[in-house]
Amino acid sequence: MKKMIGFIAILTILLTYAFISDVRSTTETAQKDLPVVGLLQLTSHPALDLISQGIIDALNEEGFVDGETMILDFQNAQGDQSNLNSMSTRFVSRDADIMIGIATPAAQALANASSDIPIVLGAITDPEASNLVASNEQPGGNITGVSDATPIKEQLNLLKDLLPDAKNIGILYSSSEDNSIVQGKQAEELAKELGFETTTMTVSSTNDVAQIGAALASQVDAIWVPTDNTIASAMNTLVSATDAEGIPIIPAVDTMVEQGGLATVGLNQYELGKLAGEMTAAILKGEIEPATSPIQYLEQGDIFINQEKAAELGITIPQSILEQAVNID
Repeated sequence: MKKMIGFIAILTILLTYAFISDVRSTTETAQKDLPVVGLLQLTSHPALDLISQGIIDALNEEGFVDGETMILDFQNAQGDQSNLNSMSTRFVSRDADIMIGIATPAAQALANASSDIPIVLGAITDPEASNLVASNEQPGGNITGVSDATPIKEQLNLLKDLLPDAKNIGILYSSSEDNSIVQGKQAEELAKELGFETTTMTVSSTNDVAQIGAALASQVDAIWVPTDNTIASAMNTLVSATDAEGIPIIPAVDTMVEQGGLATVGLNQYELGKLAGEMTAAILKGEIEPATSPIQYLEQGDIFINQEKAAELGITIPQSILEQAVNID
């Protein structure tokens, strides 16, 4: 009797193990059939975080849910180039079906890692100028996506309306980001066309922001900053430096207004992410191909005003502008 009980116990264990192994094998096989989406973000700051969330939400809405209908491999390089390179290689070694790069350095790392796997640009200012595509109208390779080209002229016109006595505009950007250099040069030209004098300074890392921001603020009437990941990561530091001089910042991004900028005509970062996510889903479904899919743009920017900052700096916002503002802090 004892032998029979022991035999039954052993048989039960073996059958249970076989069942678990079969379930595990079935699950692994099913997961192998799911598309792998590699999502690479340069670093953490509010604008890029919103883009990432928009991408993921759009993918979910299009039927791609992590662990169910896709495998999402989300990596954040925290601003480290070696991380960008190794994470890009990771996606390629996983045989990713598609890769998404948020910010120009992330997109460039992905492009260097593969010329075959489809790549979607999650908000890159000028893909053509960054040598990521043959042209923004006809990418021609394995890369397409979304531009976050900022409406610089509209931002400078807003500055003029808010600060009619401003003469000298400071332009501050990172010398290590291609997209920032492009925007900085555009801002210099447009500011001069609008009758401003300009003083331009650059930073090479977040460590420079406090000192150079303070130096620039002591020489100008207002400061404009582009869609710049280095400055966005140290926006609070920059605001502290400019507040000490009583100088307002007109940033290119709405989230930087929330962090202490005065105002902007900005693109909704979350909506940029959603547009990139929709393009990713369309490629996965076989509806479009990167080579023939033009770079996409959001059609309209919104006015964002930080009324608390305006009050701190003694700036009166015209009622006509307040009535147009979509998001007023």
